[in-house]
Amino acid sequence: MDAQHSEKPHSHASMNRTSSARSQNSRTSSHISELTKNQAYTKVPQNFAQGDKQMPPTTILLYKSQTSQAALMPKEHRTFIEEAYNKAICFKLLRDLSSSDSDHLRYTIKKIKSMTHRAPNLVLETIGDYFVNNQQISTRHKFRLFHVLEAVLGASDSLEETWEKAFMQLALENMTKSTELEEAYQDAASNVLVAICRHSWQAVAQRLETEVLSGIFPHRSRFYVMGIMTLDENLFKEGEKAGWEEQLTKMAVKSVPFLNTEAWSKELLGALTRPDQTQQEQPPEKAFLFIYYGLILQASENGTTVRTHLKTLLETSHQRSKQREGIALTVGLAAARHLDHVWAVLKQFGSSTPVKWSLNSFSPKNSEDLRWKWASSTILLAYGQMADKAKAHILPWVDNILSRMVYFFHYSSWDETLKQSFLTAILMLVGAISHNKGAQSYEFSQVSKLLECLMLLIEKEPQDMLFTTTRQQTLNIISSLCKLRPPLDLEQKSRLLSISLRSVMSLPQLEVLEKHTCLFLEPPNIQTLYKETAGALEQMLQNFIMQNPTAEELHFLLSHLYVWLASEKAHERQRAVHSCMALLKFLSHNLYLDPKEDFKRIGQLVGMLGILCQDPDKTTQCSSLEGVAYLYKLLMHQRGGKASQEQAPAPQEPPQANKEEAMLWSGGDQEAAPPGPREVALSKDHVLQPSSSQVKDIMKHLTTAELTDLIWTAVNSLGSTSPFRVQAAADMLLTAIQEHGAKLETVASLGQAIHLQLCSVRIPQARENALQAITLLARNHTSELVAAFLDFSVSLDSHTFRLWRALGAEQPMSHRVLAVLLGWLQKRPLPTRTSGGSPQPKKKAYLHSLAAMNTLHELQFACEFKQAMQEAFPELLLALLSQTHYLLELNLPEEPQPGKEAQETALLGPQSMSLEALKSLLSTTRHWQDFAHMELQGAWDLFATTHTYPQGVGLLARAMVQNQCRQIKALTLQLLPNLRSREERDRKVAIIIFTEFLYSPTLLEVLPREAALSVLVRSLRDPSPEIRVLGLQGLGNILFHPEKGSLLRGQLPPFLRGFFQSSEPVVVRLMGTVSEALHRLGAHSTETLGLRIAINTRAFFDDERDGVRAAAMALFGELVASVTRQKFGGLRTQVHQSMVPLLLHLKDRCPAVVTAKFAFYHCSVLLQWRLPHTLFCTLAWEKGLSARHFLWSCLMSHSQEEFGTHLAQALSYLHRRHHHLKIWAALFIGYTICYYPRAVSQTVSDVDIKLLVCTFEDLKKNPEPSIQYFASRQASFLQKVVARPQ
Repeated sequence: MDAQHSEKPHSHASMNRTSSARSQNSRTSSHISELTKNQAYTKVPQNFAQGDKQMPPTTILLYKSQTSQAALMPKEHRTFIEEAYNKAICFKLLRDLSSSDSDHLRYTIKKIKSMTHRAPNLVLETIGDYFVNNQQISTRHKFRLFHVLEAVLGASDSLEETWEKAFMQLALENMTKSTELEEAYQDAASNVLVAICRHSWQAVAQRLETEVLSGIFPHRSRFYVMGIMTLDENLFKEGEKAGWEEQLTKMAVKSVPFLNTEAWSKELLGALTRPDQTQQEQPPEKAFLFIYYGLILQASENGTTVRTHLKTLLETSHQRSKQREGIALTVGLAAARHLDHVWAVLKQFGSSTPVKWSLNSFSPKNSEDLRWKWASSTILLAYGQMADKAKAHILPWVDNILSRMVYFFHYSSWDETLKQSFLTAILMLVGAISHNKGAQSYEFSQVSKLLECLMLLIEKEPQDMLFTTTRQQTLNIISSLCKLRPPLDLEQKSRLLSISLRSVMSLPQLEVLEKHTCLFLEPPNIQTLYKETAGALEQMLQNFIMQNPTAEELHFLLSHLYVWLASEKAHERQRAVHSCMALLKFLSHNLYLDPKEDFKRIGQLVGMLGILCQDPDKTTQCSSLEGVAYLYKLLMHQRGGKASQEQAPAPQEPPQANKEEAMLWSGGDQEAAPPGPREVALSKDHVLQPSSSQVKDIMKHLTTAELTDLIWTAVNSLGSTSPFRVQAAADMLLTAIQEHGAKLETVASLGQAIHLQLCSVRIPQARENALQAITLLARNHTSELVAAFLDFSVSLDSHTFRLWRALGAEQPMSHRVLAVLLGWLQKRPLPTRTSGGSPQPKKKAYLHSLAAMNTLHELQFACEFKQAMQEAFPELLLALLSQTHYLLELNLPEEPQPGKEAQETALLGPQSMSLEALKSLLSTTRHWQDFAHMELQGAWDLFATTHTYPQGVGLLARAMVQNQCRQIKALTLQLLPNLRSREERDRKVAIIIFTEFLYSPTLLEVLPREAALSVLVRSLRDPSPEIRVLGLQGLGNILFHPEKGSLLRGQLPPFLRGFFQSSEPVVVRLMGTVSEALHRLGAHSTETLGLRIAINTRAFFDDERDGVRAAAMALFGELVASVTRQKFGGLRTQVHQSMVPLLLHLKDRCPAVVTAKFAFYHCSVLLQWRLPHTLFCTLAWEKGLSARHFLWSCLMSHSQEEFGTHLAQALSYLHRRHHHLKIWAALFIGYTICYYPRAVSQTVSDVDIKLLVCTFEDLKKNPEPSIQYFASRQASFLQKVVARPQ
């Protein structure tokens, strides 16, 4: 029996949903608390309890109906007994529903439900019998019986016609009764009728139609049933709902005459405007009345009647949301047939005084005014319903409707209600347009204004909260609007994309959003809400590309995402890369793009995704990897290739998440669910490999322009503040240049950009990668990079210097870089004279020449260029000498004078920089002896003017000859082409050096005597008079006239005797003449002559005339410098005896006596002292006691045999008038006393000791503390010596 009466799960579930819906729509009354308690027991449970609560035994009375007695047969006696027993139990349970004991009532209802579930027909039959045999049932008891009956009807698979009629009559009779339970009782009876609809809706509809069309306004319960029949989608079986709607339409047609019946219309309006018991829910009868009213107006033929009724309806209250929606629905249904009339009514109503008054700055004075507060919301909804219900005829009206919507958007008092009404209306309008096949033939002029409203709407959304669907709805609307004509212009589309992306991407993390809604009574599901909002954004991007499936459109869309892909916030990058990946996935699956059209700026996209493949956020990383895979597939399709599984990189997914990793996944915007089973584990050590290989695969298929875009993306990312982005960009830059650097274009601007970004890179490895990329680029683009780097090398900083070092990091490249720099250095434009007479060079070439000079100066100290500098010494020396002359020609502004502030930190001027470059070239290429020769003579000052410039070049060449420079041969070979140069300055430098090199025997190893003579003869035809004079002087060299040797030697003795004249200028000039004669004699000088010159010259070391002292020491220095070691024997004594005077005169009061340094240095070289370079540096730049002590120690350590002579010479200077010499002599003797006390005591006399004591006592008054301290110690020591007994 149980199996026979089993129910279908579908029917049972439907009954549950209907019962639940009706219980929510029940009326409240004075008995609401008790009614709610009773109704709670009527819901059919999903699973029944296995055991029942044991109740006290009760008497069961068996009752046989006439139907049972007729069916009774002897062979079915047992079955009859079982049925009778069960019916008796059911009857007893139905009777117990009248109990007031809540526990017993709960038990009873549970038993009935259990029995209904097993045998619904038996319970149904018992209920029928119960109503027949119990006419006097209490209201509450009957109320509970109706609920049980409703459940039984819902659980039954079928319903006999007899029971159908009986129960229908029962329901109809009780639906209109007035009881203490009020509408709750009527609704319970009505729900029985609704349950009968599941079995035979036509019969129910026929009975309802009869009452509705009776001419008397029906009771609310009739509309209650019709409302549920209209609104409940699960009430009808498949295909039945259309029949009901058709019948409803016919009923509406038949009801049209009632519109002109005042009483009927008044009752209808009263039912529509009756206040609802709750704000959120609208009773089914009221919801149905709005629909039915609209259908009646739609069926009406009289437009005036339609206008009148709509106007009356619109003048009712607009305070409640359901009321506004119902009014709008009625208006929309009427518009399906009366579009013109509805438009006129809405326009008139929108222009009415109450509506205008409610638009702006609405401030109600009383509760009656609240009815108009949201009238504009009703109008907006009405326009939306109007479009939705009249969609077949709406296209010509779209612009008009949109203009009114835009008007109310701008001029209404803005709140959440209006916002939702506006969006709902727009969604209905857009939906109506999208379902109209003729929409593509229309151009809607108001769409752009509507989009402005939508953009404003999005911008007004709080950027730190997400608790409504406003963003989602707006984005969905935009997605639909982009399909309409005319298409959006680029400017508006760009603003639309920017605003939409910012509204979604810049939202806080989901955890923060959830905290903002934690105090809400019904907080939304933020995870779901954000996911749907982001999905709407992605759908909008997809719609844009579907409407314009071109590579340019794709680039346009992605360009607005790039700013978010590069965001410093992890959750913003995560969102952006997911949207980008979704768009690429959509295109790779649907292949909208034309394969004939190539991608635009795809390299930038590859670069962005490649960098994000190394994002520390795992979700972002895996979305990027997946995006790269889809991009690869799309690229293969566009390029005509096929991405096989072996070629195409498979989309990567996050690693398996354990409990700790789950926190990572929930920390961003993705749901906190662990990844799926097909994920690939990426360890920390392996994170870089997948992205590197995938990006490399894509690079192989990129054009040169696309590779350039990729590299530019990497370069621009070097300036990011995110360490991971900087490192990833540097890795990608290096990879791209390693693989494809040779075929790149626009390398110059690329190099400049790397320089700009390198200043902000703080990660050592990233900086090294960027510099290594420069090194690799230099292999094929040396000239372009050098030219580019020169633009910012006029003054080099540390970052620029590192770039130049990277440029020459590989040995062959350093030579090439130097060659290119020399080329730029030699591009010296001739100045053009202006009206004022000052030269004006071509600015760009002038700056490049200066930059090349500065760069060469700095690179001389770079280890990468050390070998190249040494090998290119001849070219560099001549080029820098010519550069110095060129800067003299330019006559650039003077450098800061010594007295100005911050002199030491001021940047060197061009002229000084050229000299510094020349000096450093000599000192860094193992030519420091030549540098010392110039420095100790103060010869660099000769390069300061055009007049003395030739003398400075000549002295430098002379130093190289005297120091037997190894580069003379290479320099000579380089001089020959320079002698034929078109530039006068090059020829001038070459001829000066050439004439000096004539004194070097090395010259003849390169150039025979006749060839050298030919060179000089050719110089006599030079256009420059100065060069002709220099050539003529060279022709007079003793090399070509050996007989001049004896002549010059014969003239020297009279000159030597002239040294003793009283006129200082004459003596100085004579000494200079002797020096020049020695130079001209060169190797033809004799040892005897040198000895005579030395003796005569030493006599004037202590001359009272400053000029004579300076000239004498200069001559002695030249003599020593020109003497070879073979001719040194006779001069040894003179040199030894000159050392102390030269040393003491280093502190001469006359600055001109700087020549003492030159002479002292060359004497030390001739005597073969150790540490010659240190000695030179001390002489040139060191000051103070430490320098004096070092010079003294050098002298004493190399002249032990001359100890007595040196000490005696020093003692003699204690008697001089010059204070500086006395101090220096005293210090000299003091050092000697400290280190050689015994030798000193044996050498000096008592008189000398007393003189020393006096001298040191005077030195105690010296302003320099170190000298005071030294003098005090020496005086104390000497006083002890004096006091000591002999």
